[in-house]
Amino acid sequence: MLLKRRSFQALLLSCLMYGSVLPAQKRGAETDGQFPATTPRLVVGIVVDQMRYDYLTRFWPHYGDQGFKRIVSQGFLGKNHHYNYAPTSTGPGHASVYTGTTPSIHGIIGNNWYDKESGQEVYCASDDASSSVGTTTVAGKMSPHRLRVSTITDQLRLHTQMRGKVIAVALKDRGAVLPGGHTANAAYWFEGGPEGKWVSSSYYMDALPEWVSRYNASGKNGQYKKVWDTEKKIASYVESGPDDNAFEGVFAGKERPTFPYDLPALWMANGQYDLLRSTPFGNSITTDFALQALEAESLGADAIPDFLAISYSSTDYIGHKFGVNSKEVQDAYVRLDLELERLLKALDKQVGEGEYTLFLTADHAAIHVPGYLQEQKIPAGYESSFRDRGEFREFLEFTYGTTDIIRNISNHQIFLDHRLLESLDLNPREVQEKLAAEILQYGEVDKVYTAYQMQQEGYSRGIPYILQNGYNQKLSGDLLWVPRPGYASYGPTGSTHGSPHIYDTHVPLLLFGKGIRAGSTTERTEIPDIAPTISVLMGMAFPNGTTGKPISGALK
Repeated sequence: MLLKRRSFQALLLSCLMYGSVLPAQKRGAETDGQFPATTPRLVVGIVVDQMRYDYLTRFWPHYGDQGFKRIVSQGFLGKNHHYNYAPTSTGPGHASVYTGTTPSIHGIIGNNWYDKESGQEVYCASDDASSSVGTTTVAGKMSPHRLRVSTITDQLRLHTQMRGKVIAVALKDRGAVLPGGHTANAAYWFEGGPEGKWVSSSYYMDALPEWVSRYNASGKNGQYKKVWDTEKKIASYVESGPDDNAFEGVFAGKERPTFPYDLPALWMANGQYDLLRSTPFGNSITTDFALQALEAESLGADAIPDFLAISYSSTDYIGHKFGVNSKEVQDAYVRLDLELERLLKALDKQVGEGEYTLFLTADHAAIHVPGYLQEQKIPAGYESSFRDRGEFREFLEFTYGTTDIIRNISNHQIFLDHRLLESLDLNPREVQEKLAAEILQYGEVDKVYTAYQMQQEGYSRGIPYILQNGYNQKLSGDLLWVPRPGYASYGPTGSTHGSPHIYDTHVPLLLFGKGIRAGSTTERTEIPDIAPTISVLMGMAFPNGTTGKPISGALK
């Protein structure tokens, strides 16, 4: 009798946690209770690296009906979705999507940043305490230990008593490590070079699962060592600029940035399998491996929800090399649409149509190549390094007698040597303000803010609001500057990102599947809103640093 009672209690608990509907007895005028959450069998999070919002609209005529168009027509579209902090770069972007907060809270203040304690530059995912798994190189020495809060993937693991699986996949290590969170069952990223294989870290496992080892040994990635030509006739790509222009980078061994690209001929001079990162085939490799993980790990196979985090990184590599207005970028998105179609069909088959929930966004957007903007008579230009500016060095020498008060300049921040300031009897706030006044005179600088302002003021709008959300009191610098709109710290070819300007912050938000209402909004939504929206949908606790708010209009 006791065993039966315990079995019934376990069944009741399972139903309450995972959404099975039990008949409710009516008491007087009361109505039947309704479970206050939706429980998809699988959540799929997709981050498209460097995807501007207008890539969705510009290339719309070239998309098929079963990729982007299916997600938009059957799901919810945020048309005015933004990063609410800077720097707008890959590490902070992935961290913010999955934590529901900003670098001011989660601590990933850049891809790399100057560490004030060690005096060294650190990488957002590096971890000397971990060792590589699946490779003899250092490519696997990664973990999420610099991430200071929990993620939506962590909350799923906690909510399900660690029974829900979390698998994260990306070409870039940071695109897998940060979305996977602290408790992921596994995170995998791609190592190029002569072998081209998926690797991981001892943070997650002692050895690669057998299915990953078999996949690496299959040589499947080698099928993409082929010619990259446009998916559709290049003459139809009227939404982008001329194929041959001065604003695009070139692969080693190729004279002009023009289609077709003979990858076998370019192979050895461009890092062998690393070459695939800068082609749409890098995204194909990502889909291949994600689908293998879906099957091998039986994701979404039962009522306990799982999470598959996918980051498509090749769009960023291609954007950096060829620029926002290139036919290469357009072809990358036309082909990405086919990857999404392939992914959705596999999810329909394995998990079941209507049984999974998916979101898609980007980790940042990108600026048009400043040289191209100048050619179109739009104000634009390039920043120069402050350390290389004679006038800046002269100012430091004249005002303070030394340039050594500057410890580091990176990520549009200046770090001061506070011990030296103390020995010189200099007030840090006054030094910050004098430096700000000097830097503001430089033509490419638009705005300058001090650490004192970031710590004492409470901004709620505009550029200072965005900077403050990216400012971490323990980690960030003494001075922050913003380039003029249209200006970039980059070479003359290809696009970049990182600023608080709207061309770097405006990204798509697509929500689709179980529990998602069909529709759209032009109301402003922000990146930290994604994690609490998924949390509310699933009835889970929010990630513990959440500052975003649920997007109620997207939920049924």
